[in-house]
Amino acid sequence: MNELVFEITQESDGGFCAECLTHDIFTQADTWNELRDNVREAVAAYFFDQIAPTVIRLHLVRDEVLSAT
Repeated sequence: MNELVFEITQESDGGFCAECLTHDIFTQADTWNELRDNVREAVAAYFFDQIAPTVIRLHLVRDEVLSAT
């Protein structure tokens, strides 16, 4: 496995949550740059005794509801 994919959601308070789709890795942050650092740190901690993936993909999910009228 060379790539991990994280689903990113933006919280109502403006912060971000990141959840890995294939492993039990979760982190959050107030800003996008902080989130990127936290994801790298969480991945390093999770794979501390294993070979870590070489690519981390952040997939921002935006759920928006519109009125049909």
